[in-house]
Amino acid sequence: MSDIRITAVLGAGALGAAMAARLGESGHEVRLWNRTEERARAVAAQAHGVTAVSGVIEAVSGAATVLTVLRDGDAVAEVMADAIAVVDSSAVWIQASTVGPRSAAALADLARDHGVAYLDAPVSGSTTPAREGKLVWLVAGEDAALSRARPVLDALGSTMLHVGTGVEGSSLKLAVNAWMTAATVAMSDVLALCDALAIDHAAFVRALEAGPLAMPYALQKLHMMDAGDYAAGFAVQLALKDINLAAELAAPTPLFQVVHDRLESEVAAGHGSDDLAAVDYPRKRA
Repeated sequence: MSDIRITAVLGAGALGAAMAARLGESGHEVRLWNRTEERARAVAAQAHGVTAVSGVIEAVSGAATVLTVLRDGDAVAEVMADAIAVVDSSAVWIQASTVGPRSAAALADLARDHGVAYLDAPVSGSTTPAREGKLVWLVAGEDAALSRARPVLDALGSTMLHVGTGVEGSSLKLAVNAWMTAATVAMSDVLALCDALAIDHAAFVRALEAGPLAMPYALQKLHMMDAGDYAAGFAVQLALKDINLAAELAAPTPLFQVVHDRLESEVAAGHGSDDLAAVDYPRKRA
């Protein structure tokens, strides 16, 4: 049986890098792989307990947990197509990428065909919660796999919602991301209203916090917008990818069409890699 402390993290983007660093600090032996090897090496150089590896096979061989944190379902399927054959039968694959339920089901089938335990386990939260071990896990999967994965889940998250045994986690993640993306766009537009009415932003915040209307995530984005701070926690292009995934699975509403168009315009303007708060650029340009 594999040493439970060995975890393969596939994907060294912002979230994957933060997860790898947190796991290393928590006592796990982390093997970090990224398509661009230099990125994995840069992360490992700054993180205790994290080793960058050049190949996916090297990363997953003998690991007790395989954690995929990649851009989309196609990327996960491509990376795991060969790697799955060498994942230990005692290992658990925690699929944390936001891929939507259709891709999640196909990945679950891949795991099942190779006798590998699989958790459909996207997260709510970005880089800072990951580094602090405060992610919210949206997990679907069998209890036995969940139990074996707890050392990793507990190291990275403060809350774990077990929402089903199939791919319910991926469905819930799309709804969560649609909500927070729409709320961010709404915050930008309301700030434009405040500006037009000469309302001080601090007064607006105090009014929200005085009652039940304050949304911590939206207020965080407000402060980023006012500061012009667009360091990516959740990039515009990823939000657009998730809105498109949601549209594929359900009839798009007028609201989500507006959100989609707003995100698409910011990507076209060169802000795809900026944080979602960059949807505020039209107000800054006004």
